[in-house]
Amino acid sequence: MKTKHIFVYFFMIFSCLACEDFLEEEPRALVSPETFLSTASDARTFINGYYAILKNNSIYGQVGLDHFYDNGCDIIEPNRIANFVAGIGNYELNEASADRSVQKMSVSDTWKDLYRVILNTNVLIARIENNENISQELRSDFVADARFVRALCYWHITNLWGDAPFYTEVLTLEEISVLGRTDQDIILDAVLEDLEFAQVNLKDAYTGDEAGRASKWAAALIEAKIHMQKKNWQAGLNKCLEIINQSPHRILLSYGEVFDPNNEYNAEIIWSLDFAKDIRGQFEEGVIRADGTLPGFAGNGNWRPSMFNPRLRDEPANNDDREALIAALAANGEAMNGTGLQVASKDFAEKFPQNDLRRPYNIMDTYEGIQLNFPYMPKFMNLKLDTSPRFNHSDNRMVFRLADVYLMAAECENELNGPANAYQYIHEIRKRAYATQAEWELSGLSQQEFREAIYDERKWELAGEAWRRYDLIRWGILFDVVEDLEYRFWNPAGNIRSWHVKLPIPLQELINNPALLDSDPTNNGYRGN
Repeated sequence: MKTKHIFVYFFMIFSCLACEDFLEEEPRALVSPETFLSTASDARTFINGYYAILKNNSIYGQVGLDHFYDNGCDIIEPNRIANFVAGIGNYELNEASADRSVQKMSVSDTWKDLYRVILNTNVLIARIENNENISQELRSDFVADARFVRALCYWHITNLWGDAPFYTEVLTLEEISVLGRTDQDIILDAVLEDLEFAQVNLKDAYTGDEAGRASKWAAALIEAKIHMQKKNWQAGLNKCLEIINQSPHRILLSYGEVFDPNNEYNAEIIWSLDFAKDIRGQFEEGVIRADGTLPGFAGNGNWRPSMFNPRLRDEPANNDDREALIAALAANGEAMNGTGLQVASKDFAEKFPQNDLRRPYNIMDTYEGIQLNFPYMPKFMNLKLDTSPRFNHSDNRMVFRLADVYLMAAECENELNGPANAYQYIHEIRKRAYATQAEWELSGLSQQEFREAIYDERKWELAGEAWRRYDLIRWGILFDVVEDLEYRFWNPAGNIRSWHVKLPIPLQELINNPALLDSDPTNNGYRGN
């Protein structure tokens, strides 16, 4: 589903549905059965459109969701003060600063874009569910996709904000603008219904022009996550075992293979959002110009690797090595032209086991033998100039992979019955991470000791993959971890407060819709504190 396959009329439609101006339009006037979504081709185009919004910088395209799920923990930190990402990372966020946007990356942008996707999925479902011009098989597939993506967005919304506006119909803007917050448990029950439908009706995998669409196993993974959030351990384990035993996915022999940009749809990856470089006009800046050109620069290129790539002016550690570093980069056809705003934290770099074979993919503190100032995370880097220029990378964005599921299964089994039958799942991951069985094999642990082993194993295996804050919060240990952290530039340990497990609803949203404060006048604790 590379954006290069999308036609111009798609851009014309979604420039309305995805830009700021959409908030001033009437959804029922923009999309109607008479003008659109009357054929399977229309539906495919519409699906491409809401996937494109998912790839905006505010969600998966840069560090939108990473900003909330990884920053402010013990894995990632920036290599400088970087005020525009300091809000959550340094626990300085408030409802006013939540509105500030830099490069389409703010709390407000993420809130708006998640709800834009939800509105579009609601439109698709309403327009095609009973449309007999489209075959029943395709209708089931398209509706299942929309219900999966809607569930994904509501799941993120509840993770980030808890109680939130909730609707599954095509509402008018007037109706949306007065919605209060629905209890997150009610939302999650509806999310599980959507995911169950999606798992039944989506395919095992999508290939060709549809590569990048989520499969039934992506739906199953989120189901398992939600069951674990609710401490429904048996349901979580059952869903994990479905994925392990019935899906086409398998654990690769080496950790490094998983992140190979030349093998982006490898067997371990359950869902990966596809990107293409040199495609202009992602939906950040509005509509097509009068001359038929699209605004902005290479809009579909993935920004995220640039956030992990070093920037040359920061390196190397010894200035006498600078010419050698430049020469080495040139010889490899590479450039350190990133931002360096996602580097391995001081705590992470110091604690990552030296004998762990995953370490070189998560911590790079030298380049061609030259000592660097900061430890980078090379598994997400791409320094190649010809295939991966700055802010225009073709690298896919990996979202879910099977290693996560094995560790989830280990956790569920331990919570149900203790470690005895849980070792098999964690060992499947550890045995490729160490050179000998004596190093990877665990034994004789108590239930609490195994629980703590899971805390560490998820940290090393899934570093930087947007799970850490989510995990620390659901385990109830975010404050314990953060209070012991020493960052290079920030002071999260000194700033974190009890309400920081959720984000504030942005101030402008509260001004536009005061009903958002009816059930919680404190705005998740950010008012009055």
